[in-house]
Amino acid sequence: MLALAVVLVVATGLGFHHYWTGRPRTVRVPPPVPAPVRVRSAAPALPAQLTVDVAGKVARPGLRHLPKGSRVADALAAAGGPLPGANTTTLNLARPLADGEQILVGVAAPAPAPDDPAALPDGSAASAPLDLNTAGVAQLDALPGVGPVLAQHILAFRAQHGPFTSLQQLRQVPGIGDRKFSTLKSLVHP
Repeated sequence: MLALAVVLVVATGLGFHHYWTGRPRTVRVPPPVPAPVRVRSAAPALPAQLTVDVAGKVARPGLRHLPKGSRVADALAAAGGPLPGANTTTLNLARPLADGEQILVGVAAPAPAPDDPAALPDGSAASAPLDLNTAGVAQLDALPGVGPVLAQHILAFRAQHGPFTSLQQLRQVPGIGDRKFSTLKSLVHP
């Protein structure tokens, strides 16, 4: 009987120990270890300014240094604004500027000379890249490989998604594949 009592006491002790160690309890989470600071190599910093050439019918034509992210309207203001009677309807005043760009106000872009390598194979002269955000059906239709149907697709895409902000968006237009995009990318700009 004494052996049975010892076995019961040991079994009860083991059962209590098992219960006590298996119960849920609050665990402290150690504070996060700060990540090691990585020193990035000194990459060439992009200029905080961009330079554009404002030409044509403006008060003060010439080079203008503007903050990065400026728009065509900012360049016009920096050049003293358009002269009275200057036609600015062909300019997209909200378009972001690119460094080294020329903005022509109230004058047509000069056509290249007939022996210019930028002339098209059919003998017609290529002009400045066509603005996808202001071009109409006739202008788009005049591009090589773009007919009236594809021109309508481009206008419908622009109406549905807003103005083109990148040339890569042209690939999303139905009917423009890799080959047609490679033909058009040097002839148009957003």
